[in-house]
Amino acid sequence: MRVSGTSAGLGRRSFLAKLRRIYPDAVIDVLYLSHFTSNDDLESLPVDSIIRKIVDITPPFHVKWLNRLSSRFFGVLYAEYYIHQKYAKHLKHIDYKTYDHIFIWSSGLNHETILGARNLPILKKSIVVFHDPYPYPWYKGVSTKIHRNDFLRLKMMIEVVQQAKVCCATAYYMAKDLQYLYASDKYFYSLPHQFALEAFDVSKDSEVRKKEAKLQISYHGALMFGRNLFNVLEAYEKLLKENPSLMVDTEFVLRTKGDNIEKIKEKYSELDNIKVLEFLDFSNSFNEQSSQSDINIVLENGPHYANTLGGKVPFLTTTGKPIFIVSPERSELKRIMKNKKYIADMNNVEDIKLKLGELIKERLTTNEYIDQFGDYFNDENFKMLLNKVLQE
Repeated sequence: MRVSGTSAGLGRRSFLAKLRRIYPDAVIDVLYLSHFTSNDDLESLPVDSIIRKIVDITPPFHVKWLNRLSSRFFGVLYAEYYIHQKYAKHLKHIDYKTYDHIFIWSSGLNHETILGARNLPILKKSIVVFHDPYPYPWYKGVSTKIHRNDFLRLKMMIEVVQQAKVCCATAYYMAKDLQYLYASDKYFYSLPHQFALEAFDVSKDSEVRKKEAKLQISYHGALMFGRNLFNVLEAYEKLLKENPSLMVDTEFVLRTKGDNIEKIKEKYSELDNIKVLEFLDFSNSFNEQSSQSDINIVLENGPHYANTLGGKVPFLTTTGKPIFIVSPERSELKRIMKNKKYIADMNNVEDIKLKLGELIKERLTTNEYIDQFGDYFNDENFKMLLNKVLQE
């Protein structure tokens, strides 16, 4: 439920708002389990009640010590079991029999909320929604060895899936992958991310940077999971060299954090057209991308396959500005995008340069509203997909 602009926060808050749009008379109660206290503007969410509980996930020393023995000799992840029980404590207090439908959403990369429901009776009545793949090594774009403990984690999640009433994921490819990974006889439904403006306060705009060129290209987001910004910047730099007029007419604004930021700053320190700026809160970022950006960049995970749906994509579609998507060979956004001229191969600088150059040329002469995803993120499609899940 965070308002910081994370994919999870955008998706969860918008899900609740769209649920209220579609079912205005429904009773919607929320149990919000988080690791820390933050100002998440929960009062503005269109729900009947919301209870927030802070869960301390730091295992004490004796639990860590026991975990060394239990994981090595007995194949039991005691420290993680300890954390899951912290979540289970709160889930046990839900009077699940009074509800027609219960959604349990994954939380972070460790999926503590879902795993906390393991072996609880509430799970048999619950719709489990995966926001990311689990365990972590199966996240596409992650280059890491699979530890034997990951197979223990996989076994736990398989038990959850077997016990759950329904399973969903926020992207089609991820739903298919997880259904196979968890050896599930259950059909994994796709329930894509949404965006509902009423779930957010976007009144803050004091940190919005006014564009200083005729056309602004921007990327707002984190660098992780194989997202390749270097190739995009290299392609843009080549465009500037080949088309000197673009030195005057365009700028590329980066609001980013994560891997290799300092390397980017150093490499492009003498190129004034590339501005590496501080990360913004969601309200300012929303307003800057809506009012100042002419082309918004989306980097999918890579380098070969992206099976997740970026949480900010539904928001960017509402701006009417073109979204230039930099993707691996096989990706979720390629699957749902109507016009492939807005998608470039993340591993091919020349392809990025060619397609970005054409888009820049087009947008220097027009501000036409762009619809790249058709009805994929509209209320009618959401209702259709949601009803398929609720009818299980």
